Amino acid sequence: MKIRRLAAALPLLATLLAAQAQVTSPTVAPPARNVPETFFGTTVNDPYRWLEDVKSPEAAKWMKESSDRSHALLAAIPGRAKLLDALEKMDASVSARVFGVVRESGDRWFFERRSATENQFKLLMREGLDGRERVLVDPEAIEKRTGKPHAINYYAASPGGTLVAYGLSAQGSEAAVLHLLDTRSGRPVGRPITRTDYGSPNFSPDGRHLLFSRLQRMKPGMPATEKYQRSMTWLMRVGSDAAKARPIFGLGVPGVDITPAEIPVATITHDGRWLIGYVFNGTQREITLYASPAQPVLAGKAPRWTRLVTAADAVSGASYFDDGLYLLSHKDSPRSKVMRLSLKSPDIAQAEVIVAQGEQVVTGIASAADALYVERRDGNIKRLFKRAHAGGAALQEVKLPIEGSFRLNADESLASAADPRLPGLVLDLQSWNRARQIYLIGADGAVTNSGLQPQGPYDAPADIVVTEVKVPSHDGALVPLSILHRKGAALDGRNPTLLYGYASYGITEEPFFSPGRLAWLDAGGVLAVANPRGSSVYGQDWYKAGWQATKPNTWKDFIACAQWLVDQKWTSPAKLGILGGSAGGILVGRAMTERPDLFAAVVPAVGALDMVRAEVTPNGVPNIPEFGTRTTEAGFRALLAMSTYHQITDGTKYPAVMLTHGVNDPRVEVWHSTKTAARLAAASTSGKPILLRLDYDAGHGIGNTRKQQMLERADVYAFLLWQMGVEGVQPKAP
Repeated sequence: MKIRRLAAALPLLATLLAAQAQVTSPTVAPPARNVPETFFGTTVNDPYRWLEDVKSPEAAKWMKESSDRSHALLAAIPGRAKLLDALEKMDASVSARVFGVVRESGDRWFFERRSATENQFKLLMREGLDGRERVLVDPEAIEKRTGKPHAINYYAASPGGTLVAYGLSAQGSEAAVLHLLDTRSGRPVGRPITRTDYGSPNFSPDGRHLLFSRLQRMKPGMPATEKYQRSMTWLMRVGSDAAKARPIFGLGVPGVDITPAEIPVATITHDGRWLIGYVFNGTQREITLYASPAQPVLAGKAPRWTRLVTAADAVSGASYFDDGLYLLSHKDSPRSKVMRLSLKSPDIAQAEVIVAQGEQVVTGIASAADALYVERRDGNIKRLFKRAHAGGAALQEVKLPIEGSFRLNADESLASAADPRLPGLVLDLQSWNRARQIYLIGADGAVTNSGLQPQGPYDAPADIVVTEVKVPSHDGALVPLSILHRKGAALDGRNPTLLYGYASYGITEEPFFSPGRLAWLDAGGVLAVANPRGSSVYGQDWYKAGWQATKPNTWKDFIACAQWLVDQKWTSPAKLGILGGSAGGILVGRAMTERPDLFAAVVPAVGALDMVRAEVTPNGVPNIPEFGTRTTEAGFRALLAMSTYHQITDGTKYPAVMLTHGVNDPRVEVWHSTKTAARLAAASTSGKPILLRLDYDAGHGIGNTRKQQMLERADVYAFLLWQMGVEGVQPKAP
């Protein structure tokens, strides 16, 4: 079968590589079978609805053939192999990549590491910072046994580090199974627990009890949108069967006011005094918080939950210390403030403001034994401050060795750089042109490199500089734009330029380092990173100015940045490409449909592209707070406006497009890309190729192996340079 499929592709490749001007798109438009729907008097056409059934033989065949042709074309691009070699060389120049470092009492250190010769991250434990280490979980060994790539989705160590809980999933599905491991013997404890995609495991202080979140069991006939609803936090004795676990936080638990779509997560404080319940309304930043005395619950009694704050209090983060919660809130403070709430008398109206709103945006808080640490954004640079727990203490800045970015809290877990049992921090720090290193911040303010992350020869390129500008948008708003380039780059309009953005959920693109980026710069490229509205680079107001009905500001800001790069002669439309992933697919997709003349090539990666239909998917309901719902007129019109698929117009000369997607994506269904590829193939009259690059062993990119990452990046760079007409990356005429 493989031989016949390759043979069938060879005649097409001969045509594709004949000459750039005569390239035939590897994606051929399939039959259109329109399914019109009417919302609030507006009819919405959906000619490729049938592609949503990815398991139907016809849809599966079209997907596979389109992807195979795209992969074959990408592999045949001149210079692509050289790009891949450069990417692999730079990645392998560092002996290992380390992340997710957790220190435990007893001087035990946990972290994930992937060596230069390995394909996936492993979980390790080290006895002492410079001591003996052991591999606890090896996904590569699991792949050898099963034939499927696996990844560690999350992990948490028990106090003292004698146990570790971790989530493991296959083929990028993020359908994690929760495992417990005894770190002394290396043996599993109890049986694996399924439906723990976002398990948020944590232990009681004595390590005898485990709290974890679990999705409901999907019964036959249940709609797919039920998948992430009615989840629950459970409490079980370590080593017992999950069937004996008790539901302690979620829908139906006395004292908890929660809707089916909201996500409950409970943790136990380090001192064992309190259970803290977090209620997340999907992707909404504002959370609801509860508290209950912990000891009666650990003894087998029902929790006594008290609601502390609601979403109306605009709290987006919390950190516990000594019978109190530090709260990060943007209520009446768009750049955020920090308050302290007593759990013994929890009245949010009486909470003490300990860090008032200032010019800098407060973006994170974390409690250590010595102080509360505060993360603030100053322009596009993060600054670290600390405040002793004692009342009336002053806020003091901790000087860091690099002006760049760090995070006190992980994006999708409750993991923290601080531990309230231990002084100081363990902090990842990086900048645009300095690779990430892991630093120890002492209680005395001393900053030392932990040595956990090896350094490589490309980690501090002296000839890479960053130009920071603010670009006027359509309404005069100034959009931050960071431009990475070699020293002395000529402003002659000839630089191959890649513009990247995201602009959703209030996520800001902060300075970060990627060795793979050097391959793009070595090819003569320029990289520009924008923070349009929808990010929160300037705080809550900037975020909400690119949210739901105001979402058009995001792509208008992005277009303004692209036009500025052209006007200032950094590049030209013939040499300008744009890239955005996931919700960033909205950004680049709508920029393309608004200004198809402005770009040579567009890459939506696992892109959210059909926003009218997104709500009917399992992950669509949790995203309603960010994008809106089609069940209201205002929500529908906002979703239609941001839906690339529905804004594609017949007879338009669209740029070249490469849509990349993992077939097992649980966050953005793969049909976002397949439907959009089909629609572009049918509508575009430019003659430029539409590529559909699918990975059948991947999902949203979470847990992708090193090989998968290298291959995709090489394909993206080769595609862009090809479409930008760069010498050495062009098909030759026979």
